[in-house]
Amino acid sequence: MDRETIEPTVETVPGERAKQWVDYHHEFAAPSTYVYEFVWDTTADAVGPFCTDVDGNVLMDFTSHVAAAPLGYNNPVLRKRLEEFDLIDPLKIAGQDFYVSAGGSPSDPDLPGPSQLMERLVDATDHYDMDRVFLSNSGAEAVENAIKICYASGGHRGFTTEGAFHGRTLGALSLNRSKSVHRRGFPEVPGIVSVPYPTTEAEYERRWLTDGPGGNVVADKLHDEQGVIDSDEVAYLILEPIQGEGGYRPAHPRFARDLEDLREEYDLTVIVDEIQSGLGRTGEMWGVDHLDLTPDVISAGKGLRVGATISRSDVFPEEKSRLSSTWGAGDVVASMQGALTFDVIHEQDLLANARNRGEQLHSRLEDAVEDRTELVDVRGRGLMIAIEFDTKDRREAVVEAAFERGLLMLGCGHKTLRLLPPLDVTEREIDLALALLFEAIDAVDADLA
Repeated sequence: MDRETIEPTVETVPGERAKQWVDYHHEFAAPSTYVYEFVWDTTADAVGPFCTDVDGNVLMDFTSHVAAAPLGYNNPVLRKRLEEFDLIDPLKIAGQDFYVSAGGSPSDPDLPGPSQLMERLVDATDHYDMDRVFLSNSGAEAVENAIKICYASGGHRGFTTEGAFHGRTLGALSLNRSKSVHRRGFPEVPGIVSVPYPTTEAEYERRWLTDGPGGNVVADKLHDEQGVIDSDEVAYLILEPIQGEGGYRPAHPRFARDLEDLREEYDLTVIVDEIQSGLGRTGEMWGVDHLDLTPDVISAGKGLRVGATISRSDVFPEEKSRLSSTWGAGDVVASMQGALTFDVIHEQDLLANARNRGEQLHSRLEDAVEDRTELVDVRGRGLMIAIEFDTKDRREAVVEAAFERGLLMLGCGHKTLRLLPPLDVTEREIDLALALLFEAIDAVDADLA
């Protein structure tokens, strides 16, 4: 498969073999979220955003597996380094109880492991004075450990934001405010307070600013004389710099600056959820790097290949066994992939590519919004871009029509479509995907008409 010339080729999706695989899968799988009857053939050719399904159809993947595959398929640099590693057993160890080496010395290993991944994470958060990492299995676990270390420092309340999504474990579910189906009927951690998440100037002025004693929603609640919450009871405030499941909504800059003022005035501990927006997705290493806000804790996952809770020594509890996880930090290959992903991002200057290709994608979509009444808004940063439709039904129809033409995308929010190409996506690939997207939109318009 030649990445410079390959284009999507689709006969029928889903094909007969894909249907067989899907039917077999659902004989055993519990109900969950399956967007497409697309079955990736891991034995077939795939490179960058291009992949092959079990029926031989070639598709463009602009989901990056919900940002969990930041380098797309079979990045040659990553593959070359992984080929140096001879498969061993166990590939997963009790990582919080034991140590592992893949040869060489700690500062110059033959291949990186959990220790080197943590070192890279500390380097990537040095501008926030972070110096300690707790590795885990997933982004949700990274959030769980973030709120645990904040609770351990004192306080029993937490602030979350409207539209938030932080994971599906019970603690993380208590913080979700995007869709009721995520937490309906499940018990919740008490003491969680919801506050607005303004993304536009109008929302900031109408929903965040107040005539109260503090001048904004949180400051009013924490005001020393007229507030209703004792600031000493607050363990943390958690937010996404760009809401993912909530609709790819970037935090308003003035909202972020107000949070920084609250952090300083009330010693408020700020957790930033970078599970989808981190690792270069927005054109900076972390989504919060675009904002005037200093995080005290960063939760990372997805593209990192493991979960990671990153903070300072004074935030993490010192007591032994206060945090622990038998399998967390123990996936030898995943830790290696995470460390090597950092290396590829730096070696190939993919932060700059995310900014440049993101501008190309954003500007083309903005032009389309001006010309098409069915398109309402374009938003996002870098290669974390969304386009909002006038109705949910149209969005769903466009997702299906694009799939039939060989382009994979995902919905988010209520009627929004997200585009997540690999960080090394090319100008040609952006143009190719947009041509398929606009063709799908035109086909849906004709059908609805």
